[in-house]
Amino acid sequence: MSPKEKAISIIRHLREEGYKAYLAGGCVRDHLLGKPPQDYDIATDARPQAIQKIFPQTIAVGTQFGVILVIVEGEAFEVATFRYDGPYLDGRRPSHVRFGSMKEDILRRDFTINGMVYDPIEDRVIDLVGGRQDLSLRLVRAIGDPAERFQEDRLRMVRAVRFAASLGFVIEENTFAAIRRQASTITQIAWERIGEELTRVLMEGGARRGFELLDATHLLEVLLPEIEAMKGVEQSPDFHPEGDVFTHTLLMLDYLTVSSQQSPPQADQPRAEAVSSDQTAHPSLLTPYPSESLAYGCLLHDVAKPLCMNKESGRITFYGHTEKGAEMAVEVLKRLKRSRAVWERVAYLVRNHLRSTQAPKMRLSTLKRFLGEEGIGELLELVRIDALASSGDLQYYNFCKEKMVELKQEEIHPEPLLTGKDLVAMGFSPGPIFSTILKEVEEAQLNGEIRTKEEAADWVIKRYI
Repeated sequence: MSPKEKAISIIRHLREEGYKAYLAGGCVRDHLLGKPPQDYDIATDARPQAIQKIFPQTIAVGTQFGVILVIVEGEAFEVATFRYDGPYLDGRRPSHVRFGSMKEDILRRDFTINGMVYDPIEDRVIDLVGGRQDLSLRLVRAIGDPAERFQEDRLRMVRAVRFAASLGFVIEENTFAAIRRQASTITQIAWERIGEELTRVLMEGGARRGFELLDATHLLEVLLPEIEAMKGVEQSPDFHPEGDVFTHTLLMLDYLTVSSQQSPPQADQPRAEAVSSDQTAHPSLLTPYPSESLAYGCLLHDVAKPLCMNKESGRITFYGHTEKGAEMAVEVLKRLKRSRAVWERVAYLVRNHLRSTQAPKMRLSTLKRFLGEEGIGELLELVRIDALASSGDLQYYNFCKEKMVELKQEEIHPEPLLTGKDLVAMGFSPGPIFSTILKEVEEAQLNGEIRTKEEAADWVIKRYI
C-alpha cells in the first residue's frame, strides 16, 4: 500500500469502531495544492487508550497530548485525539490539555491553510477557518488572533516565514504585524527548534524569499545578527557589481536550489490586497533541494566580511575573512544546534571557498590533492553559485571541473606505490622518517615523476640511501 492508502486504512478502522477520523494539517493543504504530501497526519475523537487497543502496533509518543504513532507495514502515522489546549506559559507547550471537539482542535492550530481536515471516505474538505480561501489568495494567516497564536508557540513566527517562502505565498497583514511586534521574544524557545526551522527555510525552496521575510519581520536581527551585519558592507564593483555583502548573500540563496547555471526566477507572485508593503513576493524554487551543509555554506561563506573589511585609497579588501568566517560559521551552527558533521563541513566550505582561484597555478600534485578532498563536490558547487551571484565569471569553476574529468578518479586518488612494509624490506628502520618518505613518494607520484613500484623504490634509494 502507498502511504496515503495506509493512512486511509487507519481512518477506516477507526470509523468501523465508531469514531470520527480525518486527515489533518499539512497533508490536506498539499492535497488541495496538488502537491504530494510529505506525511499524513490523522485527527480523531478516539482517546489514546482506544487507539492503542484498535491497532496492534502503536508507539505512545505523547499520550498526555493525545498523540499515538500507529505502525502500518513498518510505516508510522501520527494519530492525534481532538484536543483543547490550556494556557501556554513558556511560549512552547500548553500548561495542560483536555480532549475536546473537532472545532476546538482546529481553532488551536497555527495557520488557516493548516487548519482544514479532509474526509477521504466521502472526499470532502471540512474548513472552519477559511483555509481554502487563503490558499486561493496565497496567504499565510494565523487562526484567530495572531498575537495569541505566537504567544502560545514562538516558533510559529518562523514557521509563517517558511510556509510563505516555500509555497510562494505572502504573510497576511495582521499576522505579519504580530510577528514584527513579537520578534524579540523568539529566543525564549529552545535553539534546537529554531535551528530546525531555519534549516527548513534554507532547504525547502525559496531560501532568498525566506531570508527577505526574516529581515522584514525583524526576526533576522534577533536570530542571525551576523547576517544582519552584512547590510551596507561595500564590495569592489569589479568583482561584485551586484552590491553589498547582504545583497550578494541573498543572490546566493536565490541560486541555491537552481539547477546548473540556470538563472533564478525573477517574476513576482500575485499579491493579495491585504499584504504589508514590506513584503516582496517571490515564487518558490522547484529544483532539487541542496544539502544542509551547502545551504549553510552559501549563507555563511562571507560572514566575516563585516569584521575584515578594509578600505584604503578607495580599494576594498577583506583579508582573512575566509579563516575568520570558518570560525564564525562554527559558532553560528553550534548556536543553532546543528550536527558536528554539518558545522565541520560548512567550516571547510567557508575556509576554502576562494581556493579555486589558485587552482590554475597549482603544481599538479597540489591540484590533485585539492580535487581529491572529501568535500570538493560541495565546494565547487559553492564556487559556482558564488560566481553566478557576483561577476558571473565561471573560469575557476570550469577549470576545476574540466581537470577532474581530465585527470580521472584513479589519477586523483592513486593507489600508493610504496608502504611502510616496503621501506622495511628496503632496510629502513621504522620511525618518523617513514611518514616523510611516504609523503614525498606520494607527492612525486601525483606530479607524474614516478609511476611504478620499481620507479618509487629507485627514487627513495637515490635520496635516502
